[in-house]
Amino acid sequence: MTAERVAMIRDRLERAFEPAALEVIDESHLHVGHPGARDGRGHFRVRIGSDRLAALPRLAQHRAVYDAMGELMQTDIHALTIEVVAADAV
Repeated sequence: MTAERVAMIRDRLERAFEPAALEVIDESHLHVGHPGARDGRGHFRVRIGSDRLAALPRLAQHRAVYDAMGELMQTDIHALTIEVVAADAV
């Protein structure tokens, strides 16, 4: 299931932002026993370099990424750490 979730996250980010650089890391293993992990949703870190995001203020970047995730935030993702970086940094 983890590989599927990573693939779904990656697909949505690629379609929404056409990133030059993208890394999706499953950090769920770091949160075993955390109350939020009990429902089976995962903890993920996204490092993304995209011109579409770079032009936005930080809060707008995060909102745009959450919008791209859509229902995955209710069904598959418990926590999402977002790092918008220079395209050549990932």
